[in-house]
Amino acid sequence: MNYYDYIIVGGGASGLMMAYRMSNDPFFGDKSILILDKQKKINNDRTWCYWETEHDEWNGIVSASWKNIIFKSELNSAKESIAPYQYKMIRSKDFYSKIWAHLETKATINFEVANVVSIHQRDNEASVITDDKIFKTKTILNSILYTDSHKKQSKYPVLQQHFVGFFIKTKKAFFDVNAATFMDFTVAQKGNTRFMYILPYANNEALFEYTLFSKDLLPYNDYKVEIEKYLREKNITDYEIIEKEQGSIPMTCYKFWNHNSKNIINIGTAGGWSKASTGFTFKNTTKKTIKLVQYIKQNKPLPKFHELNKFWFYDLLLLDILSKKNHLGAFLFGKMFQKNAPKQILKFLDEDTSLAEDLQIQLKMPPINFIKALLIRISKFYIGYFSLIFSKLKL
Repeated sequence: MNYYDYIIVGGGASGLMMAYRMSNDPFFGDKSILILDKQKKINNDRTWCYWETEHDEWNGIVSASWKNIIFKSELNSAKESIAPYQYKMIRSKDFYSKIWAHLETKATINFEVANVVSIHQRDNEASVITDDKIFKTKTILNSILYTDSHKKQSKYPVLQQHFVGFFIKTKKAFFDVNAATFMDFTVAQKGNTRFMYILPYANNEALFEYTLFSKDLLPYNDYKVEIEKYLREKNITDYEIIEKEQGSIPMTCYKFWNHNSKNIINIGTAGGWSKASTGFTFKNTTKKTIKLVQYIKQNKPLPKFHELNKFWFYDLLLLDILSKKNHLGAFLFGKMFQKNAPKQILKFLDEDTSLAEDLQIQLKMPPINFIKALLIRISKFYIGYFSLIFSKLKL
């Protein structure tokens, strides 16, 4: 009774998107699929943003979109078109509603409210331990980060993209609904990488999100004070807060996928699907779930699903810099946007650029910090390599 062909642990974006894609593929038509989570998510608990061309598969649940983005720093300030992209916002409630409406029509897909305590690789299968049951399966797709091993290691730096957001409504029309503020670094940096992120979805409604790329989270009141200060500086004083959100996403090149095994694959943030240099996850999840469905159908080994690419190394160098000199974030992003077209930067962050396009962006960045980070990485590699050789010789 407790055996399923596939068990998806976690009913968030990556878990539900995998279930959605599997349910749409005839290959899984006769396969039993179980989704486990502490609760069935139906309310707004996240806001996901991504950039894409005008038409994409999620258009039906996009609550707002912008054809222009604004970037501000001490170096430059610009409002520019990002065509052929649009910057799009999805509220999680709409995503959950779409996915569940579809999944509930599929007899082979089940959902159970459960507190998953642990997952385990067995000889030729995997098991899920909850508070009161044990489930077994051929394949676990796990989106819950059960280990803090990424925090305990020192090989790869670990920052957090952490934020608090206020959805506000003003009595007067204040906002330009034609442009989203991607990053406003004119806020006080206080030794960190800090910026305001603004999504105006009506002329009197907008999301203001105070965001940091840094190692440590702040007390909640610190975020609140900074948002209120920013609003006052913009002469926005007569408003109501209609909703709040808070979150933290690990920014690291730690190889989460090394925890995959014969019958267990980690997905979403737990699988290293968050973009290490920015924390963006939704677009990566869209791409990865498509690839993973095809990969599973071909019965390929789960530990080999992830492939390292050049962008992983680019992200690593940036995080090496920010982990040691966190205050440089505003300067580095400022230089990037000062000398490159925003649509080209977005293409680069989407990992869709060629090597020639990469170089066009990188050569316009201040070289000294990246050269130092590269040299340190190279030296660490050789030190580690020769240490391993010597240890084997001693044996």
